[in-house]
Amino acid sequence: MIGDPKRGRIVADVHIFTVKEAERTLPLLKRILSDLRVEYDIWREAMSSYEILAAGSRAESGETADLVSSRVAVTQAANRINDYLLELEAVGCLFKGFDEGLVDFYALRDDRLVLLCWRLGEDHITHWHEVDAGYSGRQPIDPALFSAVVP
Repeated sequence: MIGDPKRGRIVADVHIFTVKEAERTLPLLKRILSDLRVEYDIWREAMSSYEILAAGSRAESGETADLVSSRVAVTQAANRINDYLLELEAVGCLFKGFDEGLVDFYALRDDRLVLLCWRLGEDHITHWHEVDAGYSGRQPIDPALFSAVVP
């Protein structure tokens, strides 16, 4: 169990990755995130269509067939997105953003909990940040401070 400094509570069952372990997940993560971004675009387009149709509808008239169809498309895309997010959760990483394809991994640096930081399009995990710092606080990995660093 690990304390979550943002929420002051205990986070159970998180996997602590070495850089090498996190690197081994990248081929799978690249496939999942690529599919996730495509599905996210489909969801945004479906949501936009639904909002346009819903704005023109009247509550007393009920849902038109087009509005029902549009709502179903939004729900189906959202369900597929959720399935991809569950896959990422099963890997043990933290998904941080659709547009950038950001993923973090819990790791230890000097026996302190930090996050390894990777973004879709990067070949390797080369940065880390404090748990409360986020992407803007990324720092290059110092091989002397992390065990099993992949060169």
